[in-house]
Amino acid sequence: MAASETYDVVVIGHGAAGLSAAVTYVEACRAEGRTPSIAVLEASPEDERGGATRWTTARFRALEDLTLDPFFVGRMQELSGGLADVDYCRRLEAEVPKSLAFLQDHGVELVHYGPPVAMRVTHEVTPNGGGASIVEHLHAALVADGAADIHYQTAAERLVVGDDGAIAGVVVRGPDGRTREIAAAAVVLACGGFEGNREMLTRYAGPNAVDLPLLAPGLKHNQGAGIRMAMAVGAATSGQFDMLHTELVDIRTDRADAVIYAHPYGIVVNGDGERFWDEGQGTFEDTFEQIAFEVYKHQGQQAYFIADQTITSYPGLMVLFDTDQPAIEASSIAELAMLLGLDPEALEQTVADYNAAVQPGEFDPNVLDGKCTEGLSPDKTNWAYPLQNPPYFAYPLKAAICFTYGGLRTDADARVLAENGAPIPGLYAAGEIVGVFYHAYPAGTSVLRSLSFGRVAGSHIAAGG
Repeated sequence: MAASETYDVVVIGHGAAGLSAAVTYVEACRAEGRTPSIAVLEASPEDERGGATRWTTARFRALEDLTLDPFFVGRMQELSGGLADVDYCRRLEAEVPKSLAFLQDHGVELVHYGPPVAMRVTHEVTPNGGGASIVEHLHAALVADGAADIHYQTAAERLVVGDDGAIAGVVVRGPDGRTREIAAAAVVLACGGFEGNREMLTRYAGPNAVDLPLLAPGLKHNQGAGIRMAMAVGAATSGQFDMLHTELVDIRTDRADAVIYAHPYGIVVNGDGERFWDEGQGTFEDTFEQIAFEVYKHQGQQAYFIADQTITSYPGLMVLFDTDQPAIEASSIAELAMLLGLDPEALEQTVADYNAAVQPGEFDPNVLDGKCTEGLSPDKTNWAYPLQNPPYFAYPLKAAICFTYGGLRTDADARVLAENGAPIPGLYAAGEIVGVFYHAYPAGTSVLRSLSFGRVAGSHIAAGG
């Protein structure tokens, strides 16, 4: 283990992005007969290492041959209104097969799934054991090599810059509260967005952002330090700073990532027992973020998913209730309302109006079936079946924050760019700290881009920067 406070590289963050950068750099040096020296800074205690990655299921938007969904780049352009960085997206597309092979080479088992219900992606891949498997396997590889020092409960506070503008290290604050300087010719920022920083959330996302719970415990350490430090030395920004990736979660549990994705296949009402959203306007993959953001922004963080037994015979739908709590069931809508704390008359009226508006057709959750309502505000565009097959069931919901959109601008080699477009020598960034999304997030790419651009950063540094 390196004992000096001078290293080749400092990696800030111990999630998918940081670990992939560190492991890739170390292995590239070894392959060339060089002895690497690297420090990994982790703001959390050792038993909480792994950031947000540790808690995610890590769904990958990849096909059977481990290539990225071919619709992704076009989808990014469509959703962002042309604001997304196409070069970045194309580099991700090129790197995904290598990133997934990298996981397999380090002992992570990949599980393949057939076409998910009513999704744009025809196939998906996920690590057996989720993001925790990624963290543990890559961490084990790093420790086994012996070239890295891992500094827990150590937060980066300031980048050190030489007279020529190149990065020369980082000032950190350790668990004893004291600061010290770690010298390095390259620094990789892989410490997430500002999900855990209420001041930054309020500044960028606006009123009530502080009320958003965190989707996973590791997010509390994402204080926006990397963004702040890089901006202080002239880094450019990218991504939509007032937009957040939120998801609807079961309010009854403290379990991380207890997400309810099933909104297209029932109705969702607010605290007044009224529908407020076209639940069937798109697949759950395309709309799960938008409905959660609506609940946060305009529905007072209060929503309820309601369905009947129509959907319980479809196993592919029941996996969309990813909570450790059972559904709340009742034999009548009025009884269900009472159990949810809603006005029974209001909910009964909402369901009656909805049922009367359902148009003929066959309910088919595997396609955009066009089975809709007419005469409601809002109408439901697809998967509108009448709620008349008890017992009825429900989940009480609120929005939780998963990641922030705004972050640093990088090039396709993961180099952080200055405001004039030039790379800042020695400064790299990977993962959610890099701002790339605008308006909406194409699901299944968060961990993929963390892994991919972590690898890109590690390779680029090993090749001489």
